[in-house]
Amino acid sequence: MADRSFWKGYLKLSLVTCPVAMAPATTESEKVRFHTLNRATGNRVESRYVDSQTGKPVKDDDQARGYARGEDDFVVLEDDELDSVALETTRTIDIDQFVARSSIPWIYLDKPHFLTPNDPVGEEAFVVIREAMAASRVVGISRLVLYRRERAVMLEPRGKGIILWTLRFGDEVRDRGGDAGAEDAGAPPAKAMTLARSLIKERTRKWTPKMVHDPVQDALLKLVASKKAATARRKGPAKARSDNNVVDLFAALRKSLGGSPAKKPPASPRKRG
Repeated sequence: MADRSFWKGYLKLSLVTCPVAMAPATTESEKVRFHTLNRATGNRVESRYVDSQTGKPVKDDDQARGYARGEDDFVVLEDDELDSVALETTRTIDIDQFVARSSIPWIYLDKPHFLTPNDPVGEEAFVVIREAMAASRVVGISRLVLYRRERAVMLEPRGKGIILWTLRFGDEVRDRGGDAGAEDAGAPPAKAMTLARSLIKERTRKWTPKMVHDPVQDALLKLVASKKAATARRKGPAKARSDNNVVDLFAALRKSLGGSPAKKPPASPRKRG
């Protein structure tokens, strides 16, 4: 389960309501990220919104959202106008319909989240909703404001929790869908099928996350570590580091991507003689 929730609200099925917490089921915190720098000074480069005609920076209060209806022709929409068309789905997941899980094409699934009870008092209601969906072999469909946008969501019972998937809207999915691929030319040759199935059986393994390991990530970390070590050597013998330190730095960089380094424990008070 996720360690940290980023959304708290309520799960509702008719008159049954329970407090829940949600956290993304995936993370990109381990990814190596770069800043854009001024090569001449080594300082970070800042991005600003500027007027496309005057070239002058635009203050936050002067920025508005517009819908293009032609070249250089926009309809300006104010925040209160946009809020007036939004549904009241910021803090409540109200399940108003159910469908068979198999009826939702894979291409509509967007991003998974862990949904868990957020209060011992509401755990029973949460379990009832989860087990009722599992027994009926259905998933719930609702709407929710996430990531500053209202989204359709699918609630799927899984183990002791519920997986909430954000769903892509219909206009985001291309028409071909699951039919994309080679044209059907009839049954394949029997010998070719036998050979292909033998190869598949020979190379079938038990799933492990190592199968989707990112070698580029490790290569980038090693590159950063070696460049830092080279910079330290150029500053003088006193700051030079050994090959072992390069390896240690590689490990430290990887650890730092996952969170802040642990604070050093306070020094124990000296005993008075």
